[in-house]
Amino acid sequence: MKYFLVAGEKSGDLHGGNLINAIKAKDGAAEFLGFGGDEMLTKGMLVVKHYKSMAFMGAWEVVKNLGEIRKNEALCKKTIIESKPDVVILIDYAGFNLRIAKFCKQKGIKVFYYIAPKVWAWNTKRALGIKKNVDRLFCILPFEKEFFGTFDYEVDYVGNPVVDAVTQYEVNGAVQDALLKAANGKKIVAVLPGSRKQEVVSMLALFTEVMKELRQYHFVVAKVDNLDPAVYQIMEGLENCSALTGKTYDLLAISDAALVCSGTATLETALWGVPQLVAYKTSKLTYAIAKRVVKVPYISLVNLIYGKELVQELIQDACNTSTIQENLLGLLEDPAKRKGIQEGYAKIKDLLGEEPASQRAAGLMLERLKNT
Repeated sequence: MKYFLVAGEKSGDLHGGNLINAIKAKDGAAEFLGFGGDEMLTKGMLVVKHYKSMAFMGAWEVVKNLGEIRKNEALCKKTIIESKPDVVILIDYAGFNLRIAKFCKQKGIKVFYYIAPKVWAWNTKRALGIKKNVDRLFCILPFEKEFFGTFDYEVDYVGNPVVDAVTQYEVNGAVQDALLKAANGKKIVAVLPGSRKQEVVSMLALFTEVMKELRQYHFVVAKVDNLDPAVYQIMEGLENCSALTGKTYDLLAISDAALVCSGTATLETALWGVPQLVAYKTSKLTYAIAKRVVKVPYISLVNLIYGKELVQELIQDACNTSTIQENLLGLLEDPAKRKGIQEGYAKIKDLLGEEPASQRAAGLMLERLKNT
C-alpha cells in the first residue's frame, strides 16, 4: 500500500520514523511519501517538504508567515492528489493537519491521525471536526480516549511513542564521559529550552541569568540541529555551562535536575527519572490569547497525565530568575522533594504502559485498512 505522512515538527518526524518502521514490518510492499524530516527520510520515506521550513510558533509568527504556510498547504494537497495514496496519516501539528484532513475527506481519501491534536486543551468543539474528517484517531495519552468519548467518537489509545523512544535508546558512554569531565565533579543540570527559534531565544536568555547565579552547578544546554547555532550564542563563555546537539537522552541519563520548556521534553525528562522545573514565557500577545482559550490546569504533560501538580510550573510573570533559582535549588538539594517527584514518575510510567506505541498503531492501522 501507499502511505502519505505529514509531520511538521521535530518530534513528529521522530515518531513518524518509528511508525514507518513498524508499518514496513507488517507491510512488505509499503511505499511512503510526504512531509517530514531526516528521521522519516532515513526510514524510507520520500520527503517532499522538510519540517524545518514549516515550524512557526506563536500568533505573530503565524501571521508573518501566512503566505509560506499557504504555499506549504497547497503543495501538500497537490502532492496527495497526484500520488493517490491508500491513506493519509497525519502526525500531530494540529493547525496544518486539520485543514489537510478536511481536504482529504472532501476528496474521499482515507485519513488516519496519529498523535491527536490537543483539542482537550482549548476550543474543545474542534473534536467534532476531527470526528467528521478523520476516519480513525490514534491517541497517545490515556485520558484522551475518555475525552473523545464525550463526543461519541470512538478512538484507539496506542500507548505513548515517547516511551518507545526512551526505552529503545542506547546511551553513548563517550558522550556521557565528556559531559562528566566538563562538569568536573559538579552536579549537572540539563537545560532544555525548546526546539523552535522563538522559544529558545526567549527561554535561554532567562536560563543564562540563572546559570550566572548558580555557579556551583554545571549546566548543559541541549541544542537542536534544526536551528542556527547563533541562537545559542548568549550562553557562550560561561565557565559552568556547556552544550551538545542531538544527544539529549545521553544528557538526561546523567543529570541531577532539569530546566525544561513545556512540551514533549517534560515527559521525556520524567521517563528518564530526572527531577524537573518547568518554565515557560512567551510574548504578551501570545500569552494573552492563550490565557483566554486554554482550558487545562497545567502546561506540562507530566502534570496532565498525573492529574495534579507533580512538578513545579513557572509560567509568564512567575517565570523569572529569582523564582527559577529558588525552585531549582530545592530540586537539587532537597532529598524528600526529589523522592516524591520520582515516585510520581513511576506512577506515570504505569499509566502509559510498556507496549511500543508505533507497533500497536501500525497494527491497528493495517487492520482498519484491510477491513474497509
